[in-house]
Amino acid sequence: MTAVKEAMRRPLGQFARRSVAGLAAVTGAGVAFGMLLMLVRLHWGPLYHADHEAAEWFNKLVAPHHALVTVLRAITDLGGRPVLIWLVTIAVVGLLIRRQPRLAAYLIITGVGGGILDPTLKALVGRLRPVVDVPITQAPGNSFPSGHALGSFVAYGALLLVFLPALAPRWRRPAIALVAALVFLIGLTRIALGVHFVSDVFGGWLLGVAWLGVTAYAFRLWRRERGRPVPPISEGLEPEAGEEISPAPDEEHVLEHPRSSAAELLVGWVLVLGAVYAFGMVVSYHAKGTVLDALDTRVPQWFAARRTDPLNDLSWWWSKFGDTHAILLVSLVFCPLVLAVGKRWRPVLFVVLAMFGELSLFLVTARLVERPRPPVEHLDGRLPTSSYPSGHIAATICLWSAMAIIVFARTDRWWRWLFVALAVIMPVGVATSRMYRGMHHPTDFVGAILLAAGWIGLLCWVVRPNADVRPGACWPGRRPAADRPAIGPARMHESANAGREN
Repeated sequence: MTAVKEAMRRPLGQFARRSVAGLAAVTGAGVAFGMLLMLVRLHWGPLYHADHEAAEWFNKLVAPHHALVTVLRAITDLGGRPVLIWLVTIAVVGLLIRRQPRLAAYLIITGVGGGILDPTLKALVGRLRPVVDVPITQAPGNSFPSGHALGSFVAYGALLLVFLPALAPRWRRPAIALVAALVFLIGLTRIALGVHFVSDVFGGWLLGVAWLGVTAYAFRLWRRERGRPVPPISEGLEPEAGEEISPAPDEEHVLEHPRSSAAELLVGWVLVLGAVYAFGMVVSYHAKGTVLDALDTRVPQWFAARRTDPLNDLSWWWSKFGDTHAILLVSLVFCPLVLAVGKRWRPVLFVVLAMFGELSLFLVTARLVERPRPPVEHLDGRLPTSSYPSGHIAATICLWSAMAIIVFARTDRWWRWLFVALAVIMPVGVATSRMYRGMHHPTDFVGAILLAAGWIGLLCWVVRPNADVRPGACWPGRRPAADRPAIGPARMHESANAGREN
């Protein structure tokens, strides 16, 4: 009996010790943030001078190097609101798809709380941003605390706590180190770019430690109250959910023969490039006096003669559906969702290869052909690439076609036809808007179709994006094969027997 009591008390004692240590760390971070806040608010002399000297030193170090500034801006964007909101939103939707509402609620509460603390404290403190000799970049609002430092600490830290159980034990420490390095670099870039003082960044980190610690402690208390074991925080918030939240727990090989597949893709890429390049050279420099030449001349002029302000605005918006930002945004939403639903990497690989292949084929072909834009007013101004082929149209065809191919095979619900319709409507709309705005000839559209059709067809043959679709393993809404009406000889035999019995 004594041994049983000891066994029951041991987990409680471990939880108590870990809780005391965790609360001490969180309390320490909160107290340190409060002291730093008071020093900033009271304009304490030593802190004021140290902050300004550091801002001037970083400005002299960074401002002359444009390449370094570009790298710093790329890193700092990883801590911006758009990226963090996208990460948390996709994670929440994925967790809900995997039936993990508790973890999804934790991410929502933690993220929303961090988003509220940042502007609230900035408004209360009212500290102005640094003023440096050579401004590198600008940021709106006040300075203390750093929103990037706070947001990155909270968002990446919460995501780490949630998804840590999905990682193999040997990868957990590297993952923690990677997140810590990323959060540190994001904070450092805010100082180096001259938009925050050192104390702003430290304040954001301290507040991030406090808020993340409070929410994690609350989650662990919730588990304890419901009689669930509370493991060390190094194992994540909910270790038993590791298999469910793993991206593809039951997938061993994405491609059966990766080396031969890579070789086939390389050879196919060269062949597609050759076909697109040959057609581009013909229509650009060897089609004078032909029907294609007349088409490329008259269609842009016809559009230019019918321009109006409302159509200019409409074409601008529709054209944006095919630019890099829109294509990247749709890809970054679709790929995590299809991974969350299907638990397979193959469709994600298909989409990624489709977009990278399209981009490389477009850039190389545009560089080789160097076709001038149509001889009409260009509403989008001067662009760095040539007219042939249309990158907007090729990217739109590849993306929406790839999504339609994946979705159509994985569900038999009516909405799969929406993806098929969008795979037609989106490219046609983008092509019309690009020709209306005087940026492309009709044969540029044809070249984009040739590029997209060749590359997507090659990927379907090599990658086989739907080869992992097995009976009974389809998306929600699609009935397993065992539940569908049988067809073929077996069904006919059953019908014949039923007829004889009657």
